[in-house]
Amino acid sequence: MTCRRAEEFLDQAGANIAERIDARKERLGPAAALRLARSVRHVFVARGKKFVHFDMKADPPGEAELKQHLIGPSGNLRAPTVRSGDRLFVGFRPDEFAGSLWGK
Repeated sequence: MTCRRAEEFLDQAGANIAERIDARKERLGPAAALRLARSVRHVFVARGKKFVHFDMKADPPGEAELKQHLIGPSGNLRAPTVRSGDRLFVGFRPDEFAGSLWGK
């Protein structure tokens, strides 16, 4: 359900999505998830009511902290995950992600 809502939000927002990762179909383990996160400048993570932003160049988190936010109970990258330019979005919070899509 969350993935579908995220897809609808991104389409309506006109976001320029570089890569959509369907974590239900394409399993990314911890090592691949960390590589993906380290390949972008900003990582935005929504989990429940929590929202976290990591600047991966200015103040990158440690491996354990990053894994804690990226990896779900299955041991793989959480869904939904979207990469837009130099930004990676994990989870879904439209109120938080709206400004983050365009660098606001």
